[in-house]
Amino acid sequence: GSIGGLNQISLRKILAYSSINHIGWMLTSFIINEIIWIIYFLIYSFISLSIIIMFNKFNIFMLNQLFMMMNNSYIIKYFMLMNLLSLGGLPPFLGFLPKWMIIQNLSLNNFLLITFMIMMTLITLFFYLRISYSSLMINNNELNFLMIMNKNNYNNNMLINMLSFISINGMILYTIFINFY
Repeated sequence: GSIGGLNQISLRKILAYSSINHIGWMLTSFIINEIIWIIYFLIYSFISLSIIIMFNKFNIFMLNQLFMMMNNSYIIKYFMLMNLLSLGGLPPFLGFLPKWMIIQNLSLNNFLLITFMIMMTLITLFFYLRISYSSLMINNNELNFLMIMNKNNYNNNMLINMLSFISINGMILYTIFINFY
């Protein structure tokens, strides 16, 4: 799944290939422990929901639309990029937590499986990093795409802000929660 997403410009296809990678992690977590699987599924669903809500709210389907939208609102740009990196499993974001739990449980038994899964995740993280880097470097003058957007879409929706905040700071909140209980 990771390799298929490398040359895609459709965000739906990129998310689909990323989901294939996440399914591999979920199946592995289900074999280890059902509680780890539930945690992985909930965190993955939470981050994916946050990204999908943003894509739907701003009518974004292709990478060039994402770059165009990103130049108009810095706060949405920040939330979108951080959620994508969290979905890719980059530490210290929330998306890394379930992968870390799986790696800890498999570290003594299945070193080859862990190595393969981490390599595929790094490929997935590469195309999310490429999207993030490109959206930071491209400005409006370099784009040849006109995007029709509703002006009401730029309102900072409370749901998007809340989901993004939890996704971005989830690992920190989890650590604080564990230390107190």
